[in-house]
Amino acid sequence: MLKKKNRLKKHSAIIATYRYNDIISDENICLYFGKLKHDLSAPTKIAFIVSKKIHKRAVRRNRIKRLMREAFKVFFYNPEYSFLNNYLSIICQAKHNSLNQNFKSLSNCLSSLLENKKH
Repeated sequence: MLKKKNRLKKHSAIIATYRYNDIISDENICLYFGKLKHDLSAPTKIAFIVSKKIHKRAVRRNRIKRLMREAFKVFFYNPEYSFLNNYLSIICQAKHNSLNQNFKSLSNCLSSLLENKKH
């Protein structure tokens, strides 16, 4: 679980992050990045979203969210990926192909997306 100060919960903040249009994606995950911070002491907020279109059962949607959360936590607290702390908000949204993925494949997808964003 991410720390409470790093959770993006307000609907208006999620909509603002979507509108900013800084997106990278692959067949499993789509990452939306919000505005860059002016005050670096403010925490970066992260949301994990799995739509009902992906699967109707909440158990399956929550499993995907748990996998994405754990995979993202490895990168978020890693000093090599410190550029993630430059954003106000980040949204990690699952796509339909992520339904049958395991932790290792989701982590690999996330690492390739973040490597593309870093360069």
